[in-house]
Amino acid sequence: MLRHLINKFGTTVYAQIWESRLKLTDLQTKKSFDEKPLVAIKIDKKSKPILVAAGNAASLNGGHDIVITNPFSHPRSLLSDFTVGEKLFQYALKKILGNKLILPAPAIILHPMEKTEGGLTMIEVRAFKELAFGAGARDSIVYQGNELSIYEIEFDSLKEQMGDQ
Repeated sequence: MLRHLINKFGTTVYAQIWESRLKLTDLQTKKSFDEKPLVAIKIDKKSKPILVAAGNAASLNGGHDIVITNPFSHPRSLLSDFTVGEKLFQYALKKILGNKLILPAPAIILHPMEKTEGGLTMIEVRAFKELAFGAGARDSIVYQGNELSIYEIEFDSLKEQMGDQ
C-alpha cells in the first residue's frame, strides 16, 4: 500500500535505444543519461558476474578478467542480452533518478530507434517491457514511431494510443 502511494509521485522516463547509444531522459527534471550501451563485467571465482562499469566508462575497463559487452548489439534484433541490458538500465536509472532509499518507481517509455523494419514482434515488445520492469519500472510501454518530443509526452495518453501490448 505504501509503495503504491509512493509510486503515484514517480516520474516518466523516455528511453531511446540504438545499437551504439542509450539515452534515458527523466521527463520531469530533464536530466539525461546519454552514453554508449556498454557494460564491463568481471567474473569472480564463483563464476558470478560483477558489474565493474557501465556506459562510456565501460570501454576504459578492459582486461583479461573483464568482459565488455553491448546488450543492444545483434545482427537481427536490437536486444541481444536481456540480463546485461537490465543491469545497464538499472545503472542508467540510478544515474538520472538518484540512489535514494525510497524512490518512486518510474513509468518508462521504451523507444527502439533502429532494427524495427516491419515492426517489432510481440516477443520483442514483451522482452523490452520486461527489461523495464526488471530495472524497476512501475509501468512501461514500447513505442514504435517517430522520435517523441520530451516536452510533449504524456504517458497515460501514449499508453492508450499504443493499445494493449
